[in-house]
Amino acid sequence: MYALILLGFLAQASIALAQQKYTLEKEYSGSTFFNGWDFYGSYDNLTNGDAIFVSASQNLNDRLAYVNGAGNAIIKVDNVTNVVYNQKRNTVRITTQDRFAVGSVWVADMLHVPFGCSVWPAWWSQAPNWPSGGEIDTFEGVNQVTMNQMSLHTEPGCTQQNPTQSSPLINSTDCSYQSNSNQGCVVTTPTTQSYGAGFASAGGGIYVTAFVADGISIWFFPRASIPSSLSGNSSTLDLTTLGTPAANWPNTGCDMANYFQPQHLIFDITLCGDFAGATNIFAETCTGKCYNDWVLGPPANYDNAYFEIQHVRVFGSGGTSVVPDVATTTKVSLGKWGLLGFTVVIGLFAL
Repeated sequence: MYALILLGFLAQASIALAQQKYTLEKEYSGSTFFNGWDFYGSYDNLTNGDAIFVSASQNLNDRLAYVNGAGNAIIKVDNVTNVVYNQKRNTVRITTQDRFAVGSVWVADMLHVPFGCSVWPAWWSQAPNWPSGGEIDTFEGVNQVTMNQMSLHTEPGCTQQNPTQSSPLINSTDCSYQSNSNQGCVVTTPTTQSYGAGFASAGGGIYVTAFVADGISIWFFPRASIPSSLSGNSSTLDLTTLGTPAANWPNTGCDMANYFQPQHLIFDITLCGDFAGATNIFAETCTGKCYNDWVLGPPANYDNAYFEIQHVRVFGSGGTSVVPDVATTTKVSLGKWGLLGFTVVIGLFAL
């Protein structure tokens, strides 16, 4: 009897361990990095930013998204044009054509992330009909804050409960877009190497997002601390090698089947808008008025407003994580506080 119980226990442990191992299913890197992404091609009608997201054809002229000589993807804000009053500055928002289901892990290796007064960058994901299907913000910052914030935005009922995570900086636990002006359930990455100038001076780093059945977890590793399992070009990834995540939202407080659907991955940089341009938030780390004194200022204000990305890799289990998009799907892309204003004091971030 005891032998059977022990064998059953070991079998369950083996299954649990196997579920931590994932195989490479999609990679965006090198000269083909931008294959499989759609450019937004409109002004920022999602978060009220003072920005125009260029189309793919316009990008051929503006060259705001391209692969540099080192083989890394650059996504940037226009830093050469003098923008006149009542006009907006060109920038980029790109979205993967494929979506990625529960049971996938995405890894973003970045050398530089955008920062500076008025700048609001994000590396995130959402289902096509937000808020239905949820949103995961892996990387997000505004202006001159010094630490990244990670968050979920969902329909009502999803909360962060009993997380297993290394960050002690839990800003909010209610993920509902209807609560706290759509603040979401927010965790701050507890290192100044996670955003802005600190990220760049550390040589960048890697963000890992596990979008799996037992919940959502996010890890951040500065360049000097990247584990060997994320180095090189390995075609497999074992989450047990990554240690405790920086942020964790267990399935027990936010049932994955009810609140999340396959996600499009997104890079974008907007300017001012509902978050970075909110008067109290802007004043935390910047002076003057967001639009008047920065968007309209010398274009050199945006010399640091760019992503430099070595690769994005998506790992899955059993080849089921990649969900090709359907052209007829109606996309209501209103994440990033597109329905409501966003108010939160971020003095905690500006350490």
